Amino acid sequence: MKKNIAIIMGGYSSEYQISLKSGNVVYQTLDTSKYDAYRIHIFKDKWVYVDGSDAEFPMDKNDFSVTVNNSKITFDCVFNAIHGSPGEDGFMQAYFKLINLPHTSCDMYQAALTFNKRDCLSTLKPYGIKTAESFFVNLGDAIDEDAIVAKVGLPCFVKANKAGSSFGVTKVHNKEDLQNAINVAFKEDDEIIIESFLDGTEVSVGVITYKGETKVLPITEIVSENDFFDYEAKYLGKSQEITPARLTKEEETKVNKIAKKVYEVLKMKGFSRSEYIFKNGEPHLLEVNTVPGLTLASILPQQAAAAGIPLAELFENAIEASLNPPKEGNCCGNKL
Repeated sequence: MKKNIAIIMGGYSSEYQISLKSGNVVYQTLDTSKYDAYRIHIFKDKWVYVDGSDAEFPMDKNDFSVTVNNSKITFDCVFNAIHGSPGEDGFMQAYFKLINLPHTSCDMYQAALTFNKRDCLSTLKPYGIKTAESFFVNLGDAIDEDAIVAKVGLPCFVKANKAGSSFGVTKVHNKEDLQNAINVAFKEDDEIIIESFLDGTEVSVGVITYKGETKVLPITEIVSENDFFDYEAKYLGKSQEITPARLTKEEETKVNKIAKKVYEVLKMKGFSRSEYIFKNGEPHLLEVNTVPGLTLASILPQQAAAAGIPLAELFENAIEASLNPPKEGNCCGNKL
């Protein structure tokens, strides 16, 4: 019997358009002989099922069901394609936990932790995970530009702490430009992180739970035409994404080991994509994404293809893993 799969997409953040693209790729790719897929748009002002003619039907938030033509539809599993809030920061994960509905992403705590760049990096440092020097600022704090430069140097990156797709990120070359960059970041979040510039090869590493095991996918090297891997570079063709990355065997082994360690230390499950920059031959972690882009041009699908995993199989694996989770204590994904 076919399973009903709710593909949630949209969200509350600046990433909602990218999420809609990811969700539609999942919708178009799932094996229709195994699954009946439903597009569910999640926005602040509405949660709706969108049918093939783009008609909208309101979701019942009591049990995440929808009624169409007097027929109630419930779901066996949720495929999470929301980048940013509320799909990547733990809110949807907590909701689905409360109503006992399986979903394809990591658990609530892991989502909330990894979405908060400052907390995630701080959690991983005791495990020997190298990161850039950082300086934290909250909305309302006095800005001491001299102290910032003394800590992280120039150039540096000013980032919104809880945002994705390079929204709220500025590379700062001069102290005089710090305040403007901070203002840009505060448009996305009330917390920011200012990091030292790491001059080296940037790579993106996909790690997933595949057939019950932690699997590191082929590494992607990021070569941006812009000053850094910003929104244009990510989504408007202003970069080269080279899979497999042009790394030495030693570099590849190091970053694979660290990426797998990060995934397992955090007790992740489902999809993840983490970003690293090599400095003095050592990979330094930038961030962890738990709902990475799933469009045809996105990095994780490229990596899966290089590993010989077709898109339909990648998505089916995530669904089946959520429907048939390992017994308690046998795998990742519970409490940290």
